[in-house]
Parts: sequence; C-alpha cells; structure tokens
Amino acid sequence: MKKLFFCLFLLLFCTSLSFADEMTKSQQAIAFYNDNNIEGAIKILQSIPENDKTAEDWLLMGNLLQDKNQKAEAVFMFKRAILTDKSYYKPYFNLANIYLEEERPLMAIDNYKIVNRLKPDFAYGYYNLGCAYLKLGEYKKAKRCFEKAVELKNTEPDFQYNLAFCYKQLNKLKLANKHLEFYNKLMEMH
Repeated sequence: MKKLFFCLFLLLFCTSLSFADEMTKSQQAIAFYNDNNIEGAIKILQSIPENDKTAEDWLLMGNLLQDKNQKAEAVFMFKRAILTDKSYYKPYFNLANIYLEEERPLMAIDNYKIVNRLKPDFAYGYYNLGCAYLKLGEYKKAKRCFEKAVELKNTEPDFQYNLAFCYKQLNKLKLANKHLEFYNKLMEMH
C-alpha cells in the first residue's frame, strides 16, 4: 500500500513538474500574479529578455508595479506595451486610468479615445472617458459617453448614476430621475 501511495505521489509530482516546464515564462508570471505573488511574477518577467517581451508581458509588469504603488514605473511599462503593439487597447486603458487618478484628465481623454477606437464594444472605455469629461465640467460630452456605456452595458449602476448626474447638470430633470430610478433598482439587485 505504501509503495502504491509513493508511486501515485511520484507520478503526480512528475506530472506537475512537466506541466510547469511546459508553461512559458509569461504563463508562469500570470500564474504567480493570479496567486497574488507579485514578487515572483516580477522576477519571472524580468528574466525575459527585453526584445522577447510581448505587449502582454509589459502590461502585466505595469499592473504589478501599479499594485506596488509605483505609478511612474507602471506608466513606463504601459508605454512599452504600446510601443510593442499599438493595436492593443489594454495598456492605453490602464495608462488613462492612472492619468485620471492623477488629475490629468486631458491626457486620460487622449488615451480613452484610443481605447474606444481600438475596442468600440468596451463599455468601461466610454464610462471612464465620461468621468474624465466630468472632471473638466464638460457635461454634454460626458453624457454622450455615459449613454454609449449604458448602451453597451445597461446593468452597471455607476453608468446609470453618472448619466443621471449629467442630465441633472444639463437641467434635464425628467431624464435624470429616470436614470436615478434605474440606478436604485440596480443597487437593490446587487
């Protein structure tokens, strides 16, 4: 019985080793990231030669650095991801989010517009663009963005709330109340 258990253990151990050996470094880094092992993921990504890094590798490195509150370094990594693949919307989105958080809405707007061009069905790109316009007090532009976000995903309470806010600012109280009611219904469901 002990021999059988040992053989099964050995078989499982060898299988897991060969599985890990078959994973690319990028896949290993993602696995570490998913396990919240930030340092392990960073070490693996740093071991990939610069010229071999994909846009996804640079993006993940940026995410890891942002998780460590190293925003300037994260911005650099997102820009490297963009240089590697200009058609990849995620680094533009993450970069814009940092700019929005840092109260640089014009820079955020530029990047969200690229996100929306590259990924026109991504509701959060429009929503965050609307938030950037809100920071500038441009309620008509924000309203259009929130309307597009709601069109793409009408079950997100924040989309409804900010759309209601814009309608209120634009003195369209009936529409503001309609979206505020929908917001309240969605909040009850959550």
